[in-house]
Amino acid sequence: MELKVIARVKSNFPSKFGIPRQSGLIPSLKAYIIFEPEYRNEDALRGLAEFSHLWLIWGFSENERASWSPTIRPPRLGGNERIGVFASRSSFRPNALALSCVKLESIEKENINGTVLLISGADMMNGTPIYDIKPYLPFTDCIPNATGGFTDTHDKPLLQVVLPDKIAPSIASPIRKEIVDILAQDPRPAYQHDPERIYGFNYAGFEIKFRATNDILTVLKITKLL
Repeated sequence: MELKVIARVKSNFPSKFGIPRQSGLIPSLKAYIIFEPEYRNEDALRGLAEFSHLWLIWGFSENERASWSPTIRPPRLGGNERIGVFASRSSFRPNALALSCVKLESIEKENINGTVLLISGADMMNGTPIYDIKPYLPFTDCIPNATGGFTDTHDKPLLQVVLPDKIAPSIASPIRKEIVDILAQDPRPAYQHDPERIYGFNYAGFEIKFRATNDILTVLKITKLL
């Protein structure tokens, strides 16, 4: 089966670090779906505006590898306990395919890219390939009594983010909130909890440095990238 890239994501994440581990965790995060020239046909989007949410089938383009492991260590279990890869949404899979549910904010027209989709709650880095788009159907996709396996019993609380006053004013309000929301989800690898270690990632043209101790994350520095 040949998979064709129908679109790519345009987001504020230039790399993997900091991206939410699941879609919908941070509703404030916005991204665009830019269709490849071959698929910029408005007929293909006819009726899409009537749906509030979408399923995206996309590729873990930064995790493609020749081998695979039958077990993985999910962050929700602290990165130490192993479970089967098919009982997880890990990116280390036999086929580097992912599934995300996102909110369709609007359908817009651009001079260069044609018709694009503005979505929220995305968990993808900039340039991520999209292989298919399907509408979310509440009558069949929402299962009231569904169980979530280990995720039901291993809740991960949000971190308290400390953003010093001397840093906050330098960032526009929407981006500042997005950065705080990302940090509250604790982007550190699940198996790393060194309180002295300084972590960093790039987002929306900024480099963010932080340190975390217990349930408190402190932003140390935010630098505007050139």
